[in-house]
Amino acid sequence: MRTPTAMIVGLVLCPCGLLLTFTGTVAPNWRQVSHISDQPIDFVLEQGIWDMCSEQRSSHDRLCGQADELGYFEQVPVRVAQGMMPTSLAFTLLGLAVAALGVRCWQKEPRHLVAGVAGLVLFISGLLSLVPASWYTHELWTLPAPAGGTLVAGYSLVLSYLGSCLEILGGLALTLSFHHCCKERRAPKLPPTPALEDGPWSATGTYYNPWDVLGDERDKQQRSTLPCDSDL
Repeated sequence: MRTPTAMIVGLVLCPCGLLLTFTGTVAPNWRQVSHISDQPIDFVLEQGIWDMCSEQRSSHDRLCGQADELGYFEQVPVRVAQGMMPTSLAFTLLGLAVAALGVRCWQKEPRHLVAGVAGLVLFISGLLSLVPASWYTHELWTLPAPAGGTLVAGYSLVLSYLGSCLEILGGLALTLSFHHCCKERRAPKLPPTPALEDGPWSATGTYYNPWDVLGDERDKQQRSTLPCDSDL
């Protein structure tokens, strides 16, 4: 049996989303502040959720660990992002681990119920990272910034958006496995026929007789009335 397309899509999109979300979480560039008063024209301040870095583009001098004199890290959107982004990463790792147990891989058939549960976990992880990214974007121009600065969204915020969307789409693809579970429960269960039982002759489609029809003859008792395989 081939691995369902929905599972393949989920297992491709979700790791990509994890990589983008992880980069957006650790990189200190959720917002860029340029054209700051009393600073050179090429001076840029990069603000993330964990650190702030300054860079002078002409000399490429970059210095991280800048002091938070304006209380930027104390703002609610930044604090929420500090809590929800790592939680999203943990949920994504958990969902991928469960998905690895649900897809076919080393099994004869995929476990659709397990794959569907993994899809729900990955969908939740995408929402956990999308919420702080959206909130931060909404408050982008109201968060504390140096006087006279020009504010623009940084690449970390964009990567967090993209990673969240990929995780949501991948999780939704895996949740389609629940549809297969419902179809299996609604389908009528037919009793197995001897010709379809697993056995040493199932590959050739011949009848498999579970009885030892020659047992009575070896014991010199009454001849067996059971049909032999050769009779069939």
